[in-house]
Amino acid sequence: MSSKRVVTLAVLAVVFTWSTVMTVLGHGVAAAALLPSLGLLVQQIVQALTAPDGSRPPTSPTAAGAQEPPR
Repeated sequence: MSSKRVVTLAVLAVVFTWSTVMTVLGHGVAAAALLPSLGLLVQQIVQALTAPDGSRPPTSPTAAGAQEPPR
């Protein structure tokens, strides 16, 4: 396992642990408010771990191969 994956899994474990502790200590409302961002974090980590090494999804239309309109 690469060091990048180890660090990614460690960060994910810390975030889940923190969320669990917040809920146990009675801060359920705060934890619930963070659920959307936690879901996005999980989605991005899954995409990063399942993507072939060295490949990244296109970030802009020009990166995907589309041409810019003439100026």
